[in-house]
Amino acid sequence: MQTKAILAQADVINVLDAAQKEAESNGWSVTIAVTDDGGHLLGLRRLDGAAPFSADVATHKARSAAMGRKETQVFEEMINGGRTAFISAPLQGLLSGGVPIIVDGHVIGAVGISGVKPDQDVLVAKAAVSIIA
Repeated sequence: MQTKAILAQADVINVLDAAQKEAESNGWSVTIAVTDDGGHLLGLRRLDGAAPFSADVATHKARSAAMGRKETQVFEEMINGGRTAFISAPLQGLLSGGVPIIVDGHVIGAVGISGVKPDQDVLVAKAAVSIIA
């Protein structure tokens, strides 16, 4: 029987807090979504001033990073690089800002950030993931 790490509720709160700290230190209003390895939402935090639609976008980014087992920036770059057929993939949120949480080589969840420029979303997501991975 195999065993795997999982995100406990305390981990989810720590990830949300780390993302919020990074975003607020830069003056950014974002939404932070955390999912498990199957892309199921475990936590969501929309900071003051973040657009309401950013909650859906962040959730989809996290879900796509978890299920795709890679950063969503990879998907965005594939599409922008001419692989337009990938738009028909059964995933949403194929934009930069979704980052998987990897422990011992296995994806155990993901973080999705929405609300600022793509590279800023990624910066916040990676700051959040770094407290676990």
